[in-house]
Amino acid sequence: MDKGSIIKEISRLKKEKNAVILAHYYVEPEVQDIADYIGDSLGLSQMAGQTDADIIIFCGVSFMAETASIISPDKRVFVPDISAGCSLADSIKADDIINWRERNPGGIVVSYVNSTAEVKANTDICCTSANAMQVILSIPENKKIFFVPDKNLASYVKIMSGRDIDIWEGDCCVHEYFDTKVLQEVIKLHPDAEILVHPESSSSHDPAIYELENAYILSTTGMVKRAKISDAKKFIVATEPGVIYQMQRLAPDKEFIAVEPYNKCYQMRKVTLEKVLASLREERYEIKVPEEIQVKALPSIERMLRILGA
Repeated sequence: MDKGSIIKEISRLKKEKNAVILAHYYVEPEVQDIADYIGDSLGLSQMAGQTDADIIIFCGVSFMAETASIISPDKRVFVPDISAGCSLADSIKADDIINWRERNPGGIVVSYVNSTAEVKANTDICCTSANAMQVILSIPENKKIFFVPDKNLASYVKIMSGRDIDIWEGDCCVHEYFDTKVLQEVIKLHPDAEILVHPESSSSHDPAIYELENAYILSTTGMVKRAKISDAKKFIVATEPGVIYQMQRLAPDKEFIAVEPYNKCYQMRKVTLEKVLASLREERYEIKVPEEIQVKALPSIERMLRILGA
């Protein structure tokens, strides 16, 4: 089938099956184009809970679909490619949290949403890069905190909040590349550009970045919003370059420079139009979190959403 025929068939099947397609900013542009909702971890989590669709086709990596299944156990959730994983989510297991709790009775575990259902089931409260500070500041000051699994987001939040936080040494293999040295090299080439840095980047907690007047540390959605409202005409983008597609759609008169255009999340890029169609047509690669894990994991997500008033 050609591309046009694939898109038409996806549209037909969505109506027939009362399905919705959710896509992360990092998947291929042509997949973003057919999505009913495009967003980051927080937005996709919220939409999974709000949709009245019977079927969710989750265009992203597996842990994201698990979150959708946890929030909406009455819906069927599918991923186009079951092999699409995440180095960050895979860096920690439930036993690692259990061991920390044994050494720190009364401590609070905060898990980045980019984690497995098993980890969420052993978590007190989840967060995203957009609301991590709000979550940390909601915890009583006398509580020891264990932040998992992203070391860069955790380090950023620890510096900004001044809280006592133990940090798990996991990272996103894409964002870890964006250190201060790499970023400074691009800044030298574009000194007039505004700088947008994702807090998963290793440069997000470097004091040298805080000294830059035109640098902003933002979630993926925060970057997209900033690109639209800012008076700047040129932006350096330190995150997975897939997000630039939506930035250009919202601000076509502005220039966006990827710190490294080839530093892509190839797990996200496994999702293709052909695989979306196959998933929808054949209802394959269903993600269903076991009830005992779903029941334990849901409160950690709900606490996060309550903080946002979502």
